[in-house]
Amino acid sequence: MDEVVRKVAALGLPGVLLVVTMAATGLAGGAAITTALAALGGPFGMIGGIAALGIAGLITESLSKYGIDGLLTGIYVERKKKEPLSKLCEEIDNLPISSDLKRKLKEALGCSDNMCV
Repeated sequence: MDEVVRKVAALGLPGVLLVVTMAATGLAGGAAITTALAALGGPFGMIGGIAALGIAGLITESLSKYGIDGLLTGIYVERKKKEPLSKLCEEIDNLPISSDLKRKLKEALGCSDNMCV
């Protein structure tokens, strides 16, 4: 059942992106779809727009599978290998996320309270 919910969520975001872009065109019908896909595709046109919607679906599916906390933890653990820990801890403090998620990220990196170890 969880897999079905993830797939439905993955289809929902690209649909919302397309509808919002269609509404922004000010057109109706097939012209709105064509223009919206071309706008989403940028220099790659409609084919690029279709690809962009597909990529958005894949990203949404990954986020629903692993969660935003798992994704952020993975990113910061990789960055820890190349960047100073104090810089990462300070960056986490400035992120617009919940304090609980900030705490989890700092624990994964090895930060203690306000000081990094």
